[in-house]
Amino acid sequence: MRVSIAAMAGGAVALTAASMLGVASAEAPAPTAAPRTVSVEGVATNVPIAQGASAATANAVYRQGMEAAVADAHSKAEFLAGKVGGSIGAAQSVAEGGGGISCTGGEGSTYVEYTGEQPDFGSPNVSVGPLRGSAIAAPQASPGRAPALRRRHRRHTATGKAAAAGTCTLSTQVSVAYLLN
Repeated sequence: MRVSIAAMAGGAVALTAASMLGVASAEAPAPTAAPRTVSVEGVATNVPIAQGASAATANAVYRQGMEAAVADAHSKAEFLAGKVGGSIGAAQSVAEGGGGISCTGGEGSTYVEYTGEQPDFGSPNVSVGPLRGSAIAAPQASPGRAPALRRRHRRHTATGKAAAAGTCTLSTQVSVAYLLN
């Protein structure tokens, strides 16, 4: 008889514990699905830059190029979102993709060396995000460390001629991820 009472008491305790766990798990917040996003690559090409531009001018032209690349990314994201029956929301991340400058000589088909200062093309695949509102925080340098020197990237001519009068253009790209509504 004692065994029967002990078995019933043990069963009652087990049922009570199981019902408490069931209530606790039912009250726990449901796991949320990851937000849907659309990621695009914005590109700007043929942004004019003067042969022999100063660093300030080169950086200003590069920022114009990045602005155009972000507008291109926004347009692409809207198109893609519309194709899947959605719309785009706030930008979730943005990554600078770097860029380059190419020049052609007076003949129009010969590449010549760009002789101006290089803009700060940054480091490709360095992203900033998630974004809060419209603020984009720039990565901060570590205190006490000297900034790394950047190598100049120049396009060299096949003939080795000095840069001739011609046209130079800057190209750049950015990657942007938007929420998909």
